[in-house]
Amino acid sequence: RADLPLSHGAGARKPGKRSPRRRNMLDSLISPASGHRDSPKDAYLSELLSYSLERLNKEPELLTADGERLRRQMQESAVTNYRAFISTAECTKSIRLEMDSVDAHLENLMGELPVLSEGCDAFTRSAQEVIQKRKQNKVTLANHSQLLDLLEIPQLLDTCVRNGHFDEALDLEAFVAKLAAIHGELAVVQLLVADVNKTTKSMLHQLLQKLKSNIQLPECLRVIGYLRRLSVFSEKELRLQFLKCREAWLVDIIDELDQTNSYEYLKRMTDCHRVHLFDVVMQYRAIFADDTSTHESTGSVDGGLLYSWAMHRIDAFLGTVRQLLPKVDEGGSLASVLDHCMYCGMSLGRVGLDFRGLLAPLFEECVLELFSRNLATAVENFHVILDQHRWVSLPSIATAAKNSVNADDLTPPYSLMEHTPLAAFVNGVLTGFNELRHCAPSSLRNTLAQLIEQALEELSAALLRYNVTRMLRDSEATLFLSLCKAYLEVACPYLINCFGRLYPGGPALIRTSNFSGPLLELVGTGAAPAGKEGADEKSAT
Repeated sequence: RADLPLSHGAGARKPGKRSPRRRNMLDSLISPASGHRDSPKDAYLSELLSYSLERLNKEPELLTADGERLRRQMQESAVTNYRAFISTAECTKSIRLEMDSVDAHLENLMGELPVLSEGCDAFTRSAQEVIQKRKQNKVTLANHSQLLDLLEIPQLLDTCVRNGHFDEALDLEAFVAKLAAIHGELAVVQLLVADVNKTTKSMLHQLLQKLKSNIQLPECLRVIGYLRRLSVFSEKELRLQFLKCREAWLVDIIDELDQTNSYEYLKRMTDCHRVHLFDVVMQYRAIFADDTSTHESTGSVDGGLLYSWAMHRIDAFLGTVRQLLPKVDEGGSLASVLDHCMYCGMSLGRVGLDFRGLLAPLFEECVLELFSRNLATAVENFHVILDQHRWVSLPSIATAAKNSVNADDLTPPYSLMEHTPLAAFVNGVLTGFNELRHCAPSSLRNTLAQLIEQALEELSAALLRYNVTRMLRDSEATLFLSLCKAYLEVACPYLINCFGRLYPGGPALIRTSNFSGPLLELVGTGAAPAGKEGADEKSAT
């Protein structure tokens, strides 16, 4: 208001000059970079309220002047820095274009982001696999020496087996079995187990081959121990394998014997059974200590396996003896074979395999066949020589009792040398007796007595038939009757006495009356009517 007094004291400012504070306030009001616009305004308003009226009236003019001044400064600055403004405009335009390109690229990038995401996921997965493999490789590298030892187990096992170090080989096999039980799902462990199984089969074959060789009880115990550690066979199968292998070894030994000479082959085969069969039984009983195998113990641990096998071997032995014994054509050889067989049976009797009672029928049959063959040969030779005999008087044998037979003297009567057919027959029978004396079974006494009686009957019949069918002169008839007399008085008693030496009481079994009657009648007549009868027969013919 006009009537209000205005103070023009010391604090009043000249109209033409602005205070620095107001200039700063204006600058802050005009400057767009001011971060806090309310504070300058408030300060300026507070300052206006402190002005006088005159000062307030002059304030618009002062503000106008300040605005003109600032405008001129801006124009001068624009003129002075026009190049900067032009550059700024160009930069703004270029930036706008670049921003459009950036927008387009961003849109393309947004379109490719799903593919990138999928690729990143695939990379992440492959990276995980690579990381896993890397971890495995690191673990493998850290355990390289242990893995190398594991992979060398099959080769080491094969070397142990080849060199016969079965203890170490079985330790390795047990280690691999334990490893397979713990890590059986690993491929390398499965491959390791397969290689070890192949080598184990080779070791099993070598152990069985050892049982098929000539090994003693300690080695048998070790081999059976190895087989038990392998756990391939049950207890009964293990016993069966032991007997099969030992039998194969025994059969190989027997097959290697020379079979060209039946006598030598039988002796050596018997010795092999006596020694090796006894050893096998003792080894079996020592290894399998709980064995109670007998012919009565069907409830034993092995079910009588040892007894059955032993009986099988005895049957095979007796079968071979039965097959080859007829080829032994000498009594001494036959007796030697019998001695070997009896000694073998006695030795095996210590382990319950005494088979001597089974030998008697075999040797009795062979002895009977041998004596029958010699007796038949003697009779045949008598027939041949008698048919070819020329009745010529020979020099008489000077002896005191040429027609007497001494029961204690078994020297062949010299008087028989005058009668060639009869001497040949006696020699043949003596040959049979000589073969029989080495091996004369007492059970054959009656049978042999019957054979001798039949042979003597056949000779008597042959002499009677010869007397009837041949036409002899008087001198020839006399010699023929002398032969018949020597047969009755010398040859028959002598042969019967010889048989009595082989079999006491044997002469009583030979009934001479069955064949001596007709010949005694022929000899008792003192003449040989065979010539006339022979002539009549020939004329009738």
